[in-house]
Amino acid sequence: MGKKHKQVPLEDIRTGAEQTELYLPLLEGKRVGMVVNPTSIIGQENSVDSLLKRGVNIVKIFGPEHGFRGNASAGIHVDDDVDAKTGIKAVSLYGKHEKPTAEELADIDIMVFDIQDVGVRFYTYINTLQHVMEACAEHGKELMILDRPNPNGFYVDGPILDPKFKSGIGLKPIPIVHGLTVAEYAQMLNGEGWLDNKLTCKLQIIKVANYTHDTPYELPVKPSPNLNTPQSILLYPTTCLFEGTYLNLGRGTQFPFTIVGSPALKGKYSFSFTPISIKGMAETPLFMNQVCYGLDLRKYDTDNFRKDKKIKLSWLIELYKASPNKADFFNSKLSNQMGVIERLVGVADFRQQIIAGKSEKEIRASWEPGLSKYKTMRKKYLLYP
Repeated sequence: MGKKHKQVPLEDIRTGAEQTELYLPLLEGKRVGMVVNPTSIIGQENSVDSLLKRGVNIVKIFGPEHGFRGNASAGIHVDDDVDAKTGIKAVSLYGKHEKPTAEELADIDIMVFDIQDVGVRFYTYINTLQHVMEACAEHGKELMILDRPNPNGFYVDGPILDPKFKSGIGLKPIPIVHGLTVAEYAQMLNGEGWLDNKLTCKLQIIKVANYTHDTPYELPVKPSPNLNTPQSILLYPTTCLFEGTYLNLGRGTQFPFTIVGSPALKGKYSFSFTPISIKGMAETPLFMNQVCYGLDLRKYDTDNFRKDKKIKLSWLIELYKASPNKADFFNSKLSNQMGVIERLVGVADFRQQIIAGKSEKEIRASWEPGLSKYKTMRKKYLLYP
């Protein structure tokens, strides 16, 4: 992992959720809806369980991808349920609909959003945030955001999403690494008029205490089943691009997003791994029970991201060059269709740039002037230095 940055003591960084003294008075006497998942913690306890003990009247729970208690794998439809522990109705925002309905909000006075994000456009929790903001704006509900640090918040990089590649893994014209906390992104959604019909959601933000964007922050819980190590979170903006290829990026192992390979690369690389079915992580991974050969990135010094402030394209370029069947390289078995790489990267020309042998420098040049314009626009919405 290389040299360690001096960590700010955990007791000095206080998430919005931990600062109950700031927001419990604002919830008193109100019927509360909470948008939460397993990252929504106060100390060692889920914020729903903790706030119930403090007398907060939580009448409904809303869960994103993976569900409220985190029992669903990536991309799996989640049904409405009743939470077994609390008896509270749990509405899925990753099932039959993504936006809370008027009926679901009717008995709620205020919504609370408390989910840990990782600062990447194709990580779906910011989409959930947008849908919740739109529903609250449409139905006159206030949204309180209990903000949390962004572990990738120390840089901004990648092409700006072209609207024609808008999808469930990218809704707004932001780069791959957006450099915002959830609350800062909420302010951008409001300020740029990006909500449906240019509506504005009434926000109440509880900021993170003693945090800056350069503060190294190690998450106390994994943000989703396949981001299970601090290194996977820092590699994710780079290695998730392999979801748009025929390569397995460690799904079906205990090291997702930190290893990548394919049976087709036998003889090209000595490192190997064999994906298997793992409940709650990857039930049917690509190349299940087949030996894959490729790159082991677990020893990569992730301090390089903090130093360079760039995602790393050289691994994808290298594996494309090493691939014996280049025609199928961007044919993602994840969805059995072409086009996944465009939705992930967000632009039309990335695939052809790799095929044409363009250098990382040349590819990066094509991201301008959009990236620089975004960086300037972003400054308006920052809550932290």
